[in-house]
Amino acid sequence: MPRITVAGTGAELALVNGIRREVFIDEQNVPEELEYDEYDGTSVHLLALAEDGSPLGTGRLIHGEQALRLTGRTGRVLLGRLAVVKAARGTGLGAELVRAIEQAGRGRGGVELELHAQVQALGFYERLGYVAEGPVYDDAGIPHRTMTRAL
Repeated sequence: MPRITVAGTGAELALVNGIRREVFIDEQNVPEELEYDEYDGTSVHLLALAEDGSPLGTGRLIHGEQALRLTGRTGRVLLGRLAVVKAARGTGLGAELVRAIEQAGRGRGGVELELHAQVQALGFYERLGYVAEGPVYDDAGIPHRTMTRAL
């Protein structure tokens, strides 16, 4: 059973970055300069680890003033950079990470969560209670759509 924790050490953050590199940069061809950004330093990064300590997935929560600047809504937090390594896909880990990020968001005063979903993942988020809003837009060459859910 995977363990989901807040990445707090340099070693844990290196694992987070490794997962993001594998999924977004290597698999999806997202340019590195777009993958890592100014929000990484102040975000809450969650890390899913297998029993043997190998990294399985990650996601981040942007909250506070940065979330307000990005979303324009008081009480809205932002889920981003959700990534699960190939070997762990289809196991329910992605949903577990989303729920852990939601919990972290509630713990930081969030009442609504916003995310920017790749269009191919809309069904995944809809099954978790998210609702799409607005048009499809391009982000790093990949079609995305904004989704929200009350916390």
